[in-house]
Amino acid sequence: MRWRDRGGVGRMAGVLTDVWPLFGLVVRTGRIELRLPRDEELAALAELAGRGVHRPGEQPFLTPWTAGGPTDRARRVLQGFWSGLAEWRPTSWSLDLAVFRDGEPLGSVSLNGTDFRVVREVTTSSWLGLAHHRQGYGTEARIGLLALAFDHLGASAARTEVFPDNAASQGVSRKLGYQPDGISVDARGDEALVSHRLRLPRAAWLGGTHPPVTVEGLAPCLPLFGL
Repeated sequence: MRWRDRGGVGRMAGVLTDVWPLFGLVVRTGRIELRLPRDEELAALAELAGRGVHRPGEQPFLTPWTAGGPTDRARRVLQGFWSGLAEWRPTSWSLDLAVFRDGEPLGSVSLNGTDFRVVREVTTSSWLGLAHHRQGYGTEARIGLLALAFDHLGASAARTEVFPDNAASQGVSRKLGYQPDGISVDARGDEALVSHRLRLPRAAWLGGTHPPVTVEGLAPCLPLFGL
């Protein structure tokens, strides 16, 4: 492989994008952009999670990654991001993007696919730092992910699962046209938890009205998605 001739930080960024083109993928909405964070940005994202992503006493995630103290949460964000990159396969991938506004990390969103080339379905998940709740960023970030999935990757459906008492996530999903798709029952420790399954078909997405979304740097990434 022949590296591009760049110097210093610019050269390193070019090498990184050449080897792993997902680092050049950027999804932009009106106020925010979604992209893979670089090392210092990832550290800031982990610190944000350490300060809290939901109110005390709540646990909106099936995997209780927010349990423990600030350092525990920060480390799990780092581990989750690194494992997503290390375990990426065209047949099984998890695109974990940081949500930025004016360079400041607000949270993270994930777009996941298994056998996507054949199945053409994705799942989504997200979290935002507590200071950024109730400002519309969650809806805007989900729209960015869905635009990437439907308008650029050719998804046929998007799915999500949410606890019945998670009113914020339920509200975002209803606003975007998701439809009930049954329930799931999962174990979290010794507790059996019921989640509502929600599904957004391609026709419902295409029939809706959404703010503009731009996607840059996707073409060299397509083989990584199995396309």
